[in-house]
Amino acid sequence: MFTGIIQAVGEIAALESRGGDTRLRVRTGKLDLSDVGLGDSIAVNGVCLTAVDLPGDGFAADVSGETLSLTSLGHLATGDPVNLEKALTPTTRLGGHLVSGHVDGLGEVLSMRDDGRSVRYDMRAPDALARYIAPKGSICVDGVSLTVNQVNGAVFSVNIVPHTRQETTIGFYRPGRRVNIEVDLIARYLERLLLGEAAAQPDAGLTEAFLAEHGFVGKK
Repeated sequence: MFTGIIQAVGEIAALESRGGDTRLRVRTGKLDLSDVGLGDSIAVNGVCLTAVDLPGDGFAADVSGETLSLTSLGHLATGDPVNLEKALTPTTRLGGHLVSGHVDGLGEVLSMRDDGRSVRYDMRAPDALARYIAPKGSICVDGVSLTVNQVNGAVFSVNIVPHTRQETTIGFYRPGRRVNIEVDLIARYLERLLLGEAAAQPDAGLTEAFLAEHGFVGKK
């Protein structure tokens, strides 16, 4: 588990193809690895990876073909900057929100504009994730815990203060960039809880008809 508070911006040192998977090597810069051991988790752009080598200036992790296809890690190149966060501990300050490091889908940066000293970004999430995104709720973008300002369908906006732009890869964002999105854990579990016993059925999902039948909304 993570908090979405980025601890350092690292750099991709190498991408090595290994039988369909990829060995990812990351230089971690100012990230303190003195308390990291083999098998520990580190989030790279919001993707939870397992350290399999600690050469001194960073770490290496094996990334499956599925992860490469479902996240932005498959689009990385040597030298690209990445957001880094070590797994939280029982004494870690929860400055952001609970983040699992399991990416739900790829979003896209649509636009950016100055908003005072901040920059407002409009981003589009996959349609299937739109129901989990709410105004003033939490969302994780490339591992960064953010507060949603507005939502219009699958498009949401966030305001990024100068410190966050300087200390994360968000400062490099431009329209068209693909980003990893993880929705709030609470929203996902709430949906399953509302389904009740129906959750055990194949292809179970919340629909307006289901909510009306069970008294959550008025019947038309």
